[in-house]
Amino acid sequence: MPADSTISEPASVRSLIAPLIAIIVGLFMVILDSTAVNVAIPVISEDFQSSLTLIQWTITGYALAQASVIPLAGWMSDRFGAKQIFIISIILFVGSSILCSFAGSAEMLIFFRILQGLGGGMVTPIAFAMIYRISPADSVGRIMGIMGVPVLLAPALGPIVSGYLVDYVSWRWLFLINIPVGIVGVILGILFLPNLPKKAFAPLDSLGFMLAPLAFSGLSYGLSEGGEGWTTVKTITGLTIGAVALILFVIVELRSKKEPLLELRVFRSKQFTFGILVQWVLQLALFGMIFAVPYFMQRLMGMSAFEAGFWSLPQAIASGIMMPISGRLFDRIGARPLVVGGLILITIGAYMLSMIDPSDSSWTFLLPRILLGLGSGMSFLALNTHLIQTAPKELVGRVTSLTGAAQQVVSSFAIAGLTTFLVSRTDLYTSNGEAPVPNAMTHAFHNTYQLLAIIAVVGILLAITLKRPSAKNSSLTPDEANTTPVIMME
Repeated sequence: MPADSTISEPASVRSLIAPLIAIIVGLFMVILDSTAVNVAIPVISEDFQSSLTLIQWTITGYALAQASVIPLAGWMSDRFGAKQIFIISIILFVGSSILCSFAGSAEMLIFFRILQGLGGGMVTPIAFAMIYRISPADSVGRIMGIMGVPVLLAPALGPIVSGYLVDYVSWRWLFLINIPVGIVGVILGILFLPNLPKKAFAPLDSLGFMLAPLAFSGLSYGLSEGGEGWTTVKTITGLTIGAVALILFVIVELRSKKEPLLELRVFRSKQFTFGILVQWVLQLALFGMIFAVPYFMQRLMGMSAFEAGFWSLPQAIASGIMMPISGRLFDRIGARPLVVGGLILITIGAYMLSMIDPSDSSWTFLLPRILLGLGSGMSFLALNTHLIQTAPKELVGRVTSLTGAAQQVVSSFAIAGLTTFLVSRTDLYTSNGEAPVPNAMTHAFHNTYQLLAIIAVVGILLAITLKRPSAKNSSLTPDEANTTPVIMME
């Protein structure tokens, strides 16, 4: 497409191929890193001679850093342009990845991972908002399905890439491989991403920006310290500071006379509220298993990092197969059947994981991992698109910031909470006379998977309430439902 051409007609699916590829490259790189470090945790801990409690903050800190800047995605896009912020975010992500690869201590790695999260935090919400705004109204489900492939493939493939590098090269290459991918992403973004119209300048909600990370990090820290006891000073302090900051943040956002950091008023929509609750449950269940399963394989079954990572491949393939199918079905039947069906498969997969013992064959992971992949591929994008459609279209950028920030916060809570749950259950079984490894820890993992299955069941009950939005819905007028924004291409 010529550099100075504009599109006055609704964009065709074919014309979106180049922008879609540009977005997917950057999105895949950022999301891959969210799970790639999981498999490397035991090796990094040994390399730096640090405790698991400290090293797990390389994951939690990354997630919280992303959550802290995701709410800025809408404001930054409106102020400077979505294309520009997307490209800058990728550049910052790659730069901090280089710093991570040269970290000389656990504390340095955690700090650089936080910088990395700050760099990549805005990529996902901006990517979804851009694709939704440039997609034809009658094909949004199909296009979101295509875009969703890297969203679910990257977390599943992360352990495979990580396992190979950890076993055969070095864990530091987990971050160095981002350099060539990031360069390609920047070049494609400059050449093919559309320049979407900017909105009028709005002042930054600075008070909300300070309270949000304080709330999320405080709660996550309190949860992570719960393994040492729920009445310890660290636990109580973290939970108290987080809870107070969260309450103040909600009050500030709802009373803000200027444009708030997060559009909490969107929760007035009952369908959006139910939808995001289901999304939190789905994120908690999936990310919890992505975090727990590789550790179980390495610590209790004696697998290498690569072997443990390899067994995420069935889940990745199943997700990749189901995602485009789910996108096509969404345009016909809506979100509820897909989300309910997907959560049922996830529940079954989690329960099957709870039946696996360290002495079992590694092939016993095949069917449950496939079910997890099919379930996530069926429900994830359908639910994400449902959330966007049940919110005012002019606030799509802010809504994706809200949902993206919430997903990162839930991910950090999943790590902190499940780590605490595992430690406490292991201590309980040990106090009853079982050997810490493998007996007590095996039973603790079984309890963890059972807990995740119960959480998925709660998601099913919530998902039954989802209704398909129509053009008559107040959040999406008939004109908006049948109009595609004018796109200017560089």
